Amino acid sequence: MAQNAKITIHPSYVIGEISERLFSAFLEPIGTIVNGTMFNPKHPTADEQGFRTDFIDALKTTGLPAVRMPGGNFCSAWQWKDSIGPKSERKVHLDPSWHQYITNEVGHDEYLQWAEKVGTEPLYTVNMGTGTIQDAMDLVEYTNHKGGSYWSDLRRKNGHDAPYNVKMWYLGNEMDGPWQLGSWDKNPEGYGHKVLETSKAIKWIDESIQTAVCGSSAPFMETFPAWDEAVLDKCYDVVDYVSVHHYHSAPPGDIRALLGGSLYYEDYINNLTAMIDYVASKHRSPKKVMISLDEYGCMVRPLEPLHPGYGRYNMARNHYKFDPERSYVLHDPDNMQDRVFPGGDMIHALGSASVQLAMLRHADRVKIGCQTGGLAALAASNHDHIWRSASYHSFTQLIRFARGTSMDVRVESETFDMPGYAIEDTSQYTGKEGVNFIDAACAWDKENNRLAVFVINRNEETEYPLTVDIRGFEGYKVSLATSMTAENLEVRNEFGNEFICPKAEENYTLENGEFKIHVGPLSWNVFVFEG
Repeated sequence: MAQNAKITIHPSYVIGEISERLFSAFLEPIGTIVNGTMFNPKHPTADEQGFRTDFIDALKTTGLPAVRMPGGNFCSAWQWKDSIGPKSERKVHLDPSWHQYITNEVGHDEYLQWAEKVGTEPLYTVNMGTGTIQDAMDLVEYTNHKGGSYWSDLRRKNGHDAPYNVKMWYLGNEMDGPWQLGSWDKNPEGYGHKVLETSKAIKWIDESIQTAVCGSSAPFMETFPAWDEAVLDKCYDVVDYVSVHHYHSAPPGDIRALLGGSLYYEDYINNLTAMIDYVASKHRSPKKVMISLDEYGCMVRPLEPLHPGYGRYNMARNHYKFDPERSYVLHDPDNMQDRVFPGGDMIHALGSASVQLAMLRHADRVKIGCQTGGLAALAASNHDHIWRSASYHSFTQLIRFARGTSMDVRVESETFDMPGYAIEDTSQYTGKEGVNFIDAACAWDKENNRLAVFVINRNEETEYPLTVDIRGFEGYKVSLATSMTAENLEVRNEFGNEFICPKAEENYTLENGEFKIHVGPLSWNVFVFEG
C-alpha cells in the first residue's frame, strides 16, 4: 500500500519573487515554426503580412509573457540589415547553421510586429558571431530610438513610426560552442571583452535596456564553469543576465529518468549561481547578475554507441566534419511537413512541467525561462489547423497561477533511485538517490491572497494519498483543484479531439489547514487556495 505523501508550506518559507518572464518561449527559424506555422501567405487565415492569425489568436489566449527571437544558432550569421525594407529588395542568404536558405520574407520588423500582434514581449538575440559592435549599435538605434538619426528614421520610413522599445538583448548565442559561427570557445576572455564593449555601447544608445552574456551551452561542456567565469569576469559590470541552455535526455521507457531530470537542472542552476556570485565577489560588486535559461527541453532519446578513450566532454570533434552530399534546403511555408515526436502528449507535458517547477523553485535567480518548442506546446499545429496539446494546459496554468513569490515546499514521499546512464559520449548523467516521487513547487500571490501549489506524481504505477499542510495561511479556502493524466501514454490530442486535459477534482477535504486528496500515477495537479 502506498505511503502517505505530504507537502508543507509556510509563509516564512520564501525563495524569491517570480519574474513575469519565467514561463516564456523560444523561436528560431528551423524547419516549419516560422515558414509554415508562423508565416504562410497562402493560409486561409493569413493577414496582410502573411502571418497565420489562427496561430496568433491561439497564442494570445495563453498570456505568453515573452519570446526569445529570432534564434538561436541562426543569429550568428544573420545580417539583419538585409531583412528590412521592401521585400522585393531584400537579400536571400545561406544559413550555414541549419543548411537552409533564408529568404528574409520574415525579417527584423516582421518578427517584432508579430510579437506585437501576439501581445508578447520580444527578447532579442544579437549576432555576435559574424556581427560587429557597430552592427549591434545600429540594430538598437533602428529598433529603439525615437527618431532623428539615420537608422531610427529608416525604421519610420519602413512603416513603424514608434520605437519597438525592446528591453532585453542577448549578446550572442552559445558562444562557447564549436558548432557556432564566430565561436569563442578557445578565447573566453576575447568574447567577454567584446560583450563589455557591445553592452556598454548599446546601453549608451538606450539606457533602459538589459543585456545577457552567453554562459555555457550545456553543463556537459568540458570548460564549464571555467569558461563562464572567464567571460563574466570581463563584463560583469555591464550585463544583467547570464544566458544558458540545457536539454535533458532520458532513454526510451525510462520515465523516472525523464521526470527526475529536473534535478540535473537544479545542479546546473546551483553551480551557475555559485560561479556568478564568485565573480561578483572578485569585482567587489553588490550587483546580482541573474540567470536566463532561454533554451531548455526534456526529451526521450535512444542510446547511442559510446567511444571509450575519445574523452567524455569533447563536443568539438563531431562539429568539424564536412559532408559534400549535404545540400541547402528552401522551406516552403505552404508545404510544411509535420514533425512528430515519439511518445504521447502526457509524457511531453510532464517532462516540460518538471523543468518548469525546478525553475520556479529557483525563482530568486532564474528570472527568464524560454522553452524550446514552447510555441508548439502552447499552440500545436499542422498545415491547416491549431489545437491544444496536453502541454498547453500545464504551461498555461503556470503562466496564470505561478505569480508573486516562489515558496519553498517541504516534500515527504516515497523515493526512488536513478542509476547513472549515458545517452552518448557527451550526455552522461550521474545517478541520483532518494528522489521523491512527489515533485512540487508553490507560488504565493500576496496581493490577491492566492496560493498555488503545483504537483507532479512521478510514479507510473502508484496513486498517493497527499496532504498539503497550509496551516500557516489561515482562512484560505480551495478555489481550484484539477488533475491531468492519461491512461494510455501513447495518446495525443489532435485537432477536434482533446483527449487529455485537466479535470476538476471534488474528492478532497480541507480541515484545520490540511488539504487532503489523492494524486494519480503520472499526473499533473494544480491546487489553488484563496484567502
